[in-house]
Amino acid sequence: MTELRTARLTLRPWRESDLAPWAAMNADREVREHLGDVLTREQADASVAAFRADFVRRGYGWWAVEVTATGEFLGFAGLDDVDEDMPFTGVEVGWRLARTAWGHGYATEAGRACLDFGFDVLGLPEILAVTTAANHRSQAVMRRLGMTHDPAEDFDDPYAPEGSPLRPSVVHRIAR
Repeated sequence: MTELRTARLTLRPWRESDLAPWAAMNADREVREHLGDVLTREQADASVAAFRADFVRRGYGWWAVEVTATGEFLGFAGLDDVDEDMPFTGVEVGWRLARTAWGHGYATEAGRACLDFGFDVLGLPEILAVTTAANHRSQAVMRRLGMTHDPAEDFDDPYAPEGSPLRPSVVHRIAR
């Protein structure tokens, strides 16, 4: 599996030692604020198994992210196929970091590495990012990455219940 490196970060395959900190960050209500319910340990472990399988199957997906200098696990970043129930198709870039990693520019740095991989290695013509309309922090990262938002593409997430604040969603895009 490919590893990506930036000035401060390593995006790498998942390790068994990542499971506990991954579960802890997905049990944090603030980390999950724009994603839905917190995850149980079993759900978090199952998500990592799915991430690993995606990489084997298609050659890209969600990398574990760590600080290169210290090996500290920060969360994940990567590329994923848009779910078929969404009102658009393509490959999306995303990130999820532990609260201790917020505000250091790590999401932007990891996101840029993922965009470079998607464009330069996979040859994608366009990459998009999706989040809730209320997730202003992630939207700021998307703008820093050079992505643009067209309000005409805003949509209601079909996976979020009616009336949920997680339902109104936005799409940002960037072309190669």
